[in-house]
Amino acid sequence: MDRSIILSMTAAFGICLALTFGFYGCASNAGAPEAVNCPASIDWEVVPEAKLTQFDCAMGAHGGQTSLIFNVGIMNVTEQPHRYRVNVFLEDMDKAVGALVPRKGNPPVVRPGEEAKIKMPFIGTEAQSKKVTVVVKTITVD
Repeated sequence: MDRSIILSMTAAFGICLALTFGFYGCASNAGAPEAVNCPASIDWEVVPEAKLTQFDCAMGAHGGQTSLIFNVGIMNVTEQPHRYRVNVFLEDMDKAVGALVPRKGNPPVVRPGEEAKIKMPFIGTEAQSKKVTVVVKTITVD
């Protein structure tokens, strides 16, 4: 092969790798709340229709068992009402929990500019996680 073609292909491959890892690194903090009270490395996947206002984790008791408890606050930053699905994954422990926000209502939605809070316990978990992934999505309301 011609040397200039090999150099061009190598440069294009290098640019693709740099962009891929650059976008991944930027996306991991997109959607993070201003204050996080959790001693873990956290990856955030939050839709633009939501803003996390609170994210705390602490050891406590839930249902009479030792639990790792997450307190999550979500604000609707759009002009339409939304319902959200929140998932928290403890990557280093192979555990996950999910919840709908709000849990109930008629209709079960967070109105524009309003905030809803939810408590998400990992029942029977006796230690803090070091690697957490938080996913927030909108869902349709029937």
